[in-house]
Amino acid sequence: MIVVTAQEMQQLDRRTIEEFHIPAGTLMENAGLRVVEEIESAWGFLKGKVVTIAAGKGNNGGDGLVVARLLLERSARVSVFLLTPSDQLTGEAWVNLERFQKISGRIHILKEGTLGELERDLSQSDLIVDALFGTGLSSPVTGLAANVIASINASGKPVVAVDLPSGIHTDTGRVMGIAVKAAMTVSFALPKRGLLLYPGSDYTGRLKIVDIGIPQALIRQLPADLEWITPADVADSLKRRPISAHKGSFGHVLVIAGSGGKSGAAVMASLSALRAGAGLVTLALPSGLEGTLPDRPNEIMTLPLPQTGDRSVGKAALEPLIKFSQGKTVAAIGPGLSTHPETAELVRGLIAQLSIPMVIDADGLNNLVGRLDLLKQARAPIVLTPHPGEMARLIGAAVPEVQSDRFGVAAEFVRRHSVTLVLKGARTIVASKSGTMTINSTGNPGMATAGTGDVLTGMIAGLIAQGHAPEQAARLGVYLHGLAGDLAAAEIGEIGLLAGDLIHRIPAAITKALGPA
Repeated sequence: MIVVTAQEMQQLDRRTIEEFHIPAGTLMENAGLRVVEEIESAWGFLKGKVVTIAAGKGNNGGDGLVVARLLLERSARVSVFLLTPSDQLTGEAWVNLERFQKISGRIHILKEGTLGELERDLSQSDLIVDALFGTGLSSPVTGLAANVIASINASGKPVVAVDLPSGIHTDTGRVMGIAVKAAMTVSFALPKRGLLLYPGSDYTGRLKIVDIGIPQALIRQLPADLEWITPADVADSLKRRPISAHKGSFGHVLVIAGSGGKSGAAVMASLSALRAGAGLVTLALPSGLEGTLPDRPNEIMTLPLPQTGDRSVGKAALEPLIKFSQGKTVAAIGPGLSTHPETAELVRGLIAQLSIPMVIDADGLNNLVGRLDLLKQARAPIVLTPHPGEMARLIGAAVPEVQSDRFGVAAEFVRRHSVTLVLKGARTIVASKSGTMTINSTGNPGMATAGTGDVLTGMIAGLIAQGHAPEQAARLGVYLHGLAGDLAAAEIGEIGLLAGDLIHRIPAAITKALGPA
């Protein structure tokens, strides 16, 4: 699904009205109806429930007034607080104000001296609807509007944002002074960039994208340089297994990982590759660790390697690994590997000499700091999977610099180094050599725990082993990884979630993503 800017969305609205002759009023009615449907889906029928709606004077406010009328018709107890005098509303917003008032809808005009009335209604509300500002916000929120948003946030009540949370910049995700903290955002037609970018993503809550009647013919004309991974995208890309399949049909993953005290990361990456569907997995690790692996599944084969005095893989392992890699499908390099000087030398040699695709994470990345020139020497495709801290070390920047421009940082890195980059975090970004970027739509805060990155490394490698191109495997991997985390969180909650909980649910995530046969 394409992710749009404010200008692109405004052009879609205009062309829908002018070229397809769909009235603006119809689009607004559809938008309001979709919001109400999502509210009922999440909170149940609202008959008798108290709903307070804060509305601005533009189209976003008009959408909010449609929501108000439809909820009132469903016997909710609705009050609307307008940010501007009613005689300043124009177009469809004015039409929907009149329609709401005709069915005895309550309207309050917000003023600095009347915030007490708003705060009283907010305190008694079961739900709040934010329809103050839409995609056109371009300057910081100040004065009365800022005070209204502060009151909404202070209420502690669940908020549904119409199209995007008021105060979030549509294109950058920046907070424009202050912004509404939503429990759910119902966005129209296509996701906006600011909903998926930090810090906007922290204000969005559950994101729902709804169809309001924008013709697909217009959407297909948009540049597809930034996309949001959807269930339909994943279902179209995953492969069902043929009846005649055998273990050799699904590739052999070579995992190069582990060191003293970090053997668990090596096991998790290996097991995740198997759970993602790889036919065979061999874990190459320091020889002294082979007999001490924690809960090593019998299905994981091992290749003991020369080790350093610190029980990390030594540089003497390079030749055996190059030889062993012949006939293998993909290598996963880095989980728990350490940054011992010999190990760093080994990693750099592998990048230059391996002839199979590589997924590089954790200490594999740390051993590349200052030597990114090696990426251009690689004989095979490379997928890098840094979290923001690792990304900052790779490019010699601070973490806030990475987080403030995730798209720009990812795009520039891929342009310079010709790799596939998975920039992890909330709304993980996958940037590819083809110039396209995708944003992941799955995952939850419970996944912010040790080992989940090792799981992702193994999953991406396992998908490559089954025949997916590295770029596609990265996109599928981050989606399925997040979906496994969502399934785990739904069963046991986010707090206390372990990486192992994800591993056990990888098959269920794949089954759900594939859909019915």
